[in-house]
Amino acid sequence: MKLVSWNVNGIRAVLKKGAMDYFAAVQADVICLQEIKAHPGDVQHITWPHGYEVEWNSADKKGYSGTAVLARVKPQSVTNGIGVAEHDREGRVITAEFADFYLVNVYQPNSQRGLTRLDYRVKEWDPAFRAFLKKLEKKGKPVVFCGDLNVAHTETDLTNPKTNRRNAGFTDEERTNFSALLAEGRVDTFREFEKGPGHYSWWSQMMNCRARNIGWRVDYFVASEKLRPALKRAWISPEVMGSDHCPVGLELG
Repeated sequence: MKLVSWNVNGIRAVLKKGAMDYFAAVQADVICLQEIKAHPGDVQHITWPHGYEVEWNSADKKGYSGTAVLARVKPQSVTNGIGVAEHDREGRVITAEFADFYLVNVYQPNSQRGLTRLDYRVKEWDPAFRAFLKKLEKKGKPVVFCGDLNVAHTETDLTNPKTNRRNAGFTDEERTNFSALLAEGRVDTFREFEKGPGHYSWWSQMMNCRARNIGWRVDYFVASEKLRPALKRAWISPEVMGSDHCPVGLELG
């Protein structure tokens, strides 16, 4: 099964920049989108690529956050949120159940400039999301979760680790929480295939950072350890434009 994840930074904006051509060409079985910043009615005039059905989890607040899943392999079930009202108003999670695994599409909260939301992120959201993943895994199927996780895990995952040490997405707290999540029996799938530096999925829109490849890897596919033998390839697609993020992918066999 071929899976793709992309923070589109506004579905209406990215559709005007050729995203539909990418959706049609990539031939993924499931495409997970984050930061859609829209409700279904905002794009009701759109004809999605043939064979795809779209599931939405929009934020209560207009023009903010939100996730969507385009699937041409019909899920057995689809649920929104993690079951905690205080976390579910921002439309950050959609879970699609397939025959062999759960696929969780997540747009994790950003700790924000000045780390104004760091405590919420690391003390409230992270524990609640990890508990949600554990609950799914206890149902008997492994889990794949993907999306913009708003954290660069190691110094290899961004160009300038020293100058970004206490910036949102590269605090010790966020990185420690991500390490703990992996240590519970999960695999950062991209790092199964590529150990080296220089592979990024987000670039600042200032100072020509994307052209210079001064970036961060904050978009991931993470899989339960049980799925390690099924990992065929994982990739990042920096050539795909339209957002400040690029798509990332995973193929399971």
